[in-house]
Amino acid sequence: MVNAGDMNGSGNLMDFLDEPFPDVGTYEDFHTIDWLREKSRDTDRHRKITSKSKESIWEFIKSLLDAWSGWVVMLLIGLLAGTLAGVIDLAVDWMTDLKEGVCLSAFWYSHEQCCWTSNETTFDDRDKCPQWQKWSELLVSQSEGASAYILNYFLYIMWALCFAFLAVSLVRVFAPYACGSGIPEIKTILSGFIIRGYLGKWTLLIKTVTLVLVVSSGLSLGKEGPLVHVACCCGNFFSSLFSKYSKNEGKRREVLSAAAAAGVSVAFGAPIGGVLFSLEEVSYYFPLKTLWRSFFAALVAAFTLRSINPFGNSRLVLFYVEYHTPWYMAELFPFILLGVFGGLWGTLFIRCNIAWCRRRKTTRLGKYPVLEVIVITAITAIIAYPNPYTRRSTSELISELFNDCGALESSQLCDYINDPNMTRPVDDIPDRPAGPGVYTAMWQLALALVFKIVITIFTFGMKIPSGLFIPSMAVGAMAGRMVGIGVEQLAYHHHDWIIFRNWCRPGADCVTPGLYAMVGAAACLGGVTRMTVSLVVIMFELTGGLEYIVPLMAAAVTSKWVADAFGKEGIYEAHIHLNGYPFLDVKDEFTHRTLATDVMRPRRGEAPLSVLTQDSMTVEDVETLIKETDYNGFPVVVSKDSERLIGFAQRRELILAIKNARQRQDGVVSNSIVYFTEEPPELPPNSPHPLKLRRILNLSPFTVTDHTPMETVVDIFRKLGLRQCLVTRSGRLLGIITKKDVLRHMAQMANQDPESIMFN
Repeated sequence: MVNAGDMNGSGNLMDFLDEPFPDVGTYEDFHTIDWLREKSRDTDRHRKITSKSKESIWEFIKSLLDAWSGWVVMLLIGLLAGTLAGVIDLAVDWMTDLKEGVCLSAFWYSHEQCCWTSNETTFDDRDKCPQWQKWSELLVSQSEGASAYILNYFLYIMWALCFAFLAVSLVRVFAPYACGSGIPEIKTILSGFIIRGYLGKWTLLIKTVTLVLVVSSGLSLGKEGPLVHVACCCGNFFSSLFSKYSKNEGKRREVLSAAAAAGVSVAFGAPIGGVLFSLEEVSYYFPLKTLWRSFFAALVAAFTLRSINPFGNSRLVLFYVEYHTPWYMAELFPFILLGVFGGLWGTLFIRCNIAWCRRRKTTRLGKYPVLEVIVITAITAIIAYPNPYTRRSTSELISELFNDCGALESSQLCDYINDPNMTRPVDDIPDRPAGPGVYTAMWQLALALVFKIVITIFTFGMKIPSGLFIPSMAVGAMAGRMVGIGVEQLAYHHHDWIIFRNWCRPGADCVTPGLYAMVGAAACLGGVTRMTVSLVVIMFELTGGLEYIVPLMAAAVTSKWVADAFGKEGIYEAHIHLNGYPFLDVKDEFTHRTLATDVMRPRRGEAPLSVLTQDSMTVEDVETLIKETDYNGFPVVVSKDSERLIGFAQRRELILAIKNARQRQDGVVSNSIVYFTEEPPELPPNSPHPLKLRRILNLSPFTVTDHTPMETVVDIFRKLGLRQCLVTRSGRLLGIITKKDVLRHMAQMANQDPESIMFN
């Protein structure tokens, strides 16, 4: 942020800093970037390329390549994210079925693929074919009976434990950052925080492999959140290949915002929803250019996944549905009730999960992550197997709950009593009385709902990749389907009631229980994450139900209102605060009447501020100051008496500059004077060479007066992405406010523990 004139050497003294040296402008791990500085550096780089492009054809071609590099990165991210998502979907499909049996004709086929390829499969028994054998048939040649059931049960648990143990071991040994959802950390990184290795190549590889293992193990988690992390790892890898992004942390975050959109695009087959998710939920800085590039990356990712066709239905998702009945105004009441349920479930889940995660962090439980995963997996497998709705994969469960009951459905949920005289088209079956299969399915779903609610609280946050989208949707879909069946039976048996009389005649197809499942899924996901616009768009892209936008909107808004009444934080913000990351949420409001002087350091009774003077300190003085303090940088003043502010020097750049000067510049010794002015100071004869460090000095640090309201200071930090801000009065330095100070003050004002903010 220093202009060209400020960078020139003076006299015949060599200012070695005219040449860039390694690592200048980079940041230390677990520190926040300076957004203004990164923006300024990118503007300087762009100006230089533009001026050079007029010099020769080659420079002009280089400028074109630089302009196109962003689109190339987006293309590569989309291709790799789409390919990885397709591979994960296929592998999960196979390994989930592996817990129950194996295909004899080709062991790498899932149950469905195995029976597709068989010529002996009938429509009525489409799940049974001689090529697919359960483990009991293969090992003891029995498919029915108690011994066969016990053997299958035992092997189901063993496979689940094997997958989970392998996953947690890989994460512990090779990539500790591959655990969890990844979205809280992605949000923090996009706000300008540095977590080295979090988006590294090892994290990408291990997260992809272990994601397949944990989803296949049957644990109550999804792959959608971790796919955002995987896509961001792809974005980080490709941005490191282009100096435009690898050398500028601000530009890199634009790429990561677009990568997050591609991740949601392939997770749900929702390109537009992905872009809106990135904008609404994870991104901190989202210029219009990033919006276009996010759209392109999401498009390429969705196209790649569609080309792989992992579900074999020419759709991007497993649960694509088509309903044939419109919804009616009277149904808004149960939809809003589902929204209330979603908000209450979201609140319950966040509070219980955060309490459990805090217990994990503060007690001995956290020292045994492998044991915790094994115990939770064993409990999940033992309870899940007897219930057909918890035994299958959660995605298949949601798919069945969303489905409309057609004439060809064999599910228990579609076991209605048919009228033998019915001659209706296949897709317009009237409401019918529930048969015994529906009542059995209802109590099994009720048990599955309670189990899912409890087990998800303990599963999310373990040291394995774990997404929350699918379990939340499953909870809502189960509740919604049960409400839907209840409304359907009420309408059938009491069609003369005033609320049904106008729109539900006898023999008509009035109520679609699958629609209630879809609305319930949206409500519960909204209650947990507090998404609104992006959630509704993801849901209608996910299901193809464009006609049902109003019920989805009503449920999403209701769930957010209800959940916000108990606490403003969504699950990701709650985990950010639990981990002590320095995340300044745009949604947080600061309404307290405090001033900058109340927050700045040094406070009354503390040691004075550590500063550098413009031309009176030696190299040894500067090195001693760096060694004795751990501050990120130091204000530079005219002298310690006047304390008139000149600028601000970053700690890391001071260290690098002095180290390079000692190696490359003759005559620089410990008692050399360090100066930040244009001209060297007057020195006695035979003095050692002075060291000019004006190039690393920020001559325009952001300053506020001591009477600036904290409301304004918080806004400045939030909108400009500052690391620190200096407090002055009439040009005289009084103190400094860092991002950490702002966050701690906000926590204190909200009656929270200010010491929970751990990083700079």
